[in-house]
Amino acid sequence: MDERVITTRELKDDGELDNTIRPECIEEYIGQADVKENIKVYIEAAKMRNESLDHVLLYGPPGLGKTTLAYIIANELGTNIKTASGPSIEKSGDLAAILSTLEKGDVLFIDEIHRMPRFIEEILYPAMEDFTLEIIVGSEGNTRNIKIDLPPFTLVGATTRAGDLSAPLRDRFGIVSKLQYYTVEELAQIIKRTSKVLGVGIDEDATIELASRSRGTPRIANRLFKRVRDFALVKGNGYIDKDIIKLALERLKVDDMGLDETDHELLLAIINKFNGGPVGVEAVASAIGEEVTTIEDVYEPYLLQTGLLKRTARGRMVTAKAYEVLHIKYDELTKRKK
Repeated sequence: MDERVITTRELKDDGELDNTIRPECIEEYIGQADVKENIKVYIEAAKMRNESLDHVLLYGPPGLGKTTLAYIIANELGTNIKTASGPSIEKSGDLAAILSTLEKGDVLFIDEIHRMPRFIEEILYPAMEDFTLEIIVGSEGNTRNIKIDLPPFTLVGATTRAGDLSAPLRDRFGIVSKLQYYTVEELAQIIKRTSKVLGVGIDEDATIELASRSRGTPRIANRLFKRVRDFALVKGNGYIDKDIIKLALERLKVDDMGLDETDHELLLAIINKFNGGPVGVEAVASAIGEEVTTIEDVYEPYLLQTGLLKRTARGRMVTAKAYEVLHIKYDELTKRKK
């Protein structure tokens, strides 16, 4: 299920496209107006004081541009960026190796920082606060502490689950910013920019059609653009119009709201197996053969945002709007429940 075209998770073939179309400066970054403007001020102030930028925590659903923003921060500061992911830092030596390569003013970007082991966090605290690295060397019975001074740096952490961060780690970020889903108009701007960078023509109606099916997520908009481009080349003349969009997305099984078969499967499972809910997320996960965290992080955010699903104290419930989208008469269902 990870290979679904509208998943917010990064797929293997996303990397090359991301590197091609990723904006390099904050003026080119579309959307997230408040976050962007505030960070711009913080960067300018840090440069005027000749200090490193405060540590930055970016959180929100996947695919909204946290990684892109981290690269822009480094570029605007005129420094290098080193990248890592929380799950890849398994030992204290892993973190020490990364920190020891940093130069003054560098940006260290840690994606999925909420998945970093707690004992690694404790090593990170003095590095963030005092720019010192404290490690234990030697074998059992003959150990000693070594304190290494680090150059001032900026840690940019990204997470989809801010609530999973420990309070001590969260409190050490001076700048905390939440990224929101994009509007259709903002996604249309992103699609136009992508089409220009890739040299592919697209008309206004097609741009809006594609943006409206992209689930408020730039990563999905750009991935769909890439797939639609193929259909335009093979089934048309290379130019993307509304007819090509509809043909391509029908073949990709992405409906007018940006829902695919997996979304339908989840909603129908709650309706058909649990009478529309409420039902616990564990039961839903078992019904469709998925992990609970995948449902919470990947599937649910958009379904909740669009009002097709709601969370209650007793569990998940499908809304009347979902019955309408799935062409199921809500009255018939309520009769069956009695």
